[in-house]
Amino acid sequence: MDAIAKPQGCTNFRLRRLLRQVARHYDTEVTKSGLKTTQYSLLSHVLHLGPLRPSDLAHAMNIDASTLTRNLKPLAAAGWLTQGDGPDARSRLIAITEAGRKKRSEAQRHWRTAQEKLNALLGIERVIALHALIDESIALLQPAGAAEEGDVDE
Repeated sequence: MDAIAKPQGCTNFRLRRLLRQVARHYDTEVTKSGLKTTQYSLLSHVLHLGPLRPSDLAHAMNIDASTLTRNLKPLAAAGWLTQGDGPDARSRLIAITEAGRKKRSEAQRHWRTAQEKLNALLGIERVIALHALIDESIALLQPAGAAEEGDVDE
């Protein structure tokens, strides 16, 4: 009778270790644009979804409101995002400026370089398999009825 193999070690630790390595890989390239990868992601979300309310942006990015507020400040100060009036007196809308579009486009070129380098390092087949495994795992772990966040980093 064959014994069933069991995972060895902590899955959380392994995933976090992989995430740190992949994040460093992307950071090395994207920071050449003057943006952090988190800032590039924020600009990308606003470009694809905006103008939108801060609460909707926080939900789409799966971050809390205080983190979003902290991350918006340098982008607004640089003139890449604006917070304007919303449909009523109590609401605000976040929008990307033309300068923000240009900065995001510059960062996107570096992001693509990082992606191509990762594809070369891991191999296209492994990256495709990794994406499938991640997507399947997210679907299995996601609470029933919860909306999935979009993949707008490209």
